[in-house]
Amino acid sequence: MEETATNELKRAHQEKIKQVFNEVGKVVVGQEYMLNRLLIGLFTQGHVLLEGVPGLAKTLTVNTLSRVLHLDFQRIQFTPDLLPADLIGTMIYNQQKAEFEVKKGPIFANIILADEVNRSPAKVQSALLESMQEKQVTIGEHTYALDRPFLVLATQNPVEQEGTYPLPEAQVDRFMMKVHVDYPTKEEEFEIMTRMSDMNFNDDVQPILSKEDIFAIRNEINQVNISKSLAQYIIELVFATRNPEDYGMEQLSHYIQFGASPRASINLNLAAKAVAFFDERDYVLPEDIKEVALDVMNHRLLLNYEAEADGVTTQQILSTILNKVPINQ
Repeated sequence: MEETATNELKRAHQEKIKQVFNEVGKVVVGQEYMLNRLLIGLFTQGHVLLEGVPGLAKTLTVNTLSRVLHLDFQRIQFTPDLLPADLIGTMIYNQQKAEFEVKKGPIFANIILADEVNRSPAKVQSALLESMQEKQVTIGEHTYALDRPFLVLATQNPVEQEGTYPLPEAQVDRFMMKVHVDYPTKEEEFEIMTRMSDMNFNDDVQPILSKEDIFAIRNEINQVNISKSLAQYIIELVFATRNPEDYGMEQLSHYIQFGASPRASINLNLAAKAVAFFDERDYVLPEDIKEVALDVMNHRLLLNYEAEADGVTTQQILSTILNKVPINQ
């Protein structure tokens, strides 16, 4: 009886996830792929880095999602003159009490949109790094835990654009996924133009998931089964980025300076479980791993100058690895 109730609750949560897509779709045209990755990050406690040119509805999607999830949301515009105190808060002197008090910054929310994160200085990056990794911040001599759930969704413009700087490898590795946001199709752009040109367009959305639902879904995803052979497949994929010559891909070793870190293995496992859960399965398939492999690993490979000279990208290298590394069932 208890198992039946558990399965019914799980199905109810899976149905609510579909409703989230529909509700966000009332405001945002297309971008289901980006929304899927944002939800994977939310339900597996992984931060997401969105990369794309301005105007692709990255901010709008995150803002709308936070309202559908009924979570506290803060958007922080990263600029070259931003200070760590602008992010985490600072100590201010209360003249009436003759003592210092903490004024908390915008980082104290459930969903943080770090807009154009690669325009900010190193000190701000390190402050964001602590909040992402430790789920806490330090103000003065005191450490404060952040609200749960806590999710950083950062956007960055392509590095080639003026005024942008590559994020440090240590910080990029903290992101579960790096998602490339592409232009809409002609049909989608026609709908965007029509919808956003309407001065009376209503962008109201209904909250679908509560905090309790989010925590429950996290537990349900945690219970998705991954076989030992598929867990080993994840390890082989990650090791192939470090020692491609061991897998018959000697040509790739000329281009890779550093392979993926152990965080790649952890996040591939978690993301694959989330994909299976979204597909209403309690077990992982090889296709689940392959579906998220590019987003989980594309920012964890560091290529050398030879790769840049030959025009070789991380996506090309990962596609070769996915095609070459066998699955031993």
